[in-house]
Amino acid sequence: MKVLVTGFEPFGGDAVNASAEAVTALAGRWAGPEELVTAILPVEFGAVRRGDGPLLRLLDEHAPDVVVAVGLAGGVSEVRVERVAINLMDARIPDNGGAQPVDAPVVDGGPAARFTTLPAKAAVAAVREAGIPAGVTYSAGTYVCNATFYALQHALAERPDVLSGFVHVPRTTEELAARDSESAPTDGGEPHLPVDALARALEIVVRTALGAARGEVSEPAVAAGTLH
Repeated sequence: MKVLVTGFEPFGGDAVNASAEAVTALAGRWAGPEELVTAILPVEFGAVRRGDGPLLRLLDEHAPDVVVAVGLAGGVSEVRVERVAINLMDARIPDNGGAQPVDAPVVDGGPAARFTTLPAKAAVAAVREAGIPAGVTYSAGTYVCNATFYALQHALAERPDVLSGFVHVPRTTEELAARDSESAPTDGGEPHLPVDALARALEIVVRTALGAARGEVSEPAVAAGTLH
């Protein structure tokens, strides 16, 4: 079986992106036997929407059985397995190419939402068992992360044999330590997790998905909803 995991380049003035750091660390610790392909994507809406964009090229080139796209969610304290992508781009800041779409669809004529096909609840339970904070969440925002998540699920909508979805990670401990070493601490106690913990969490998500693809893992019948 083959797995594709992607992260993002830095954006918004940051020197690093925790998703890229985590995906790179995952590649370094991966022991198989499944083949792992990793890539770092541009933070650009145009790259998501193009039919020949990097994510869709990776899907065509590698024909993976499991796809996990990973992005940064600054200010969160846990690894978040997203369940819902919405067909909306509404950018608070420009992307790395200078685009700032407002109230625009990711896919013209596409449905309002697409859902993950990853075993989200089972993956979160397994990550928590490893001692890493994790949760199931229901909004991936309206920036490039959500656009990528939606485009991914849309591209694979007719491929139920491929399990795919999106994971948000917090900033890394190493990033904040490096930032604070260069100037007075400015993060105000911003949540973070070590790169190694993020890589372990991603590996657990991937291996849980592989188990589901083989029929060895199923979603637990437990609630993971929210009140607001």
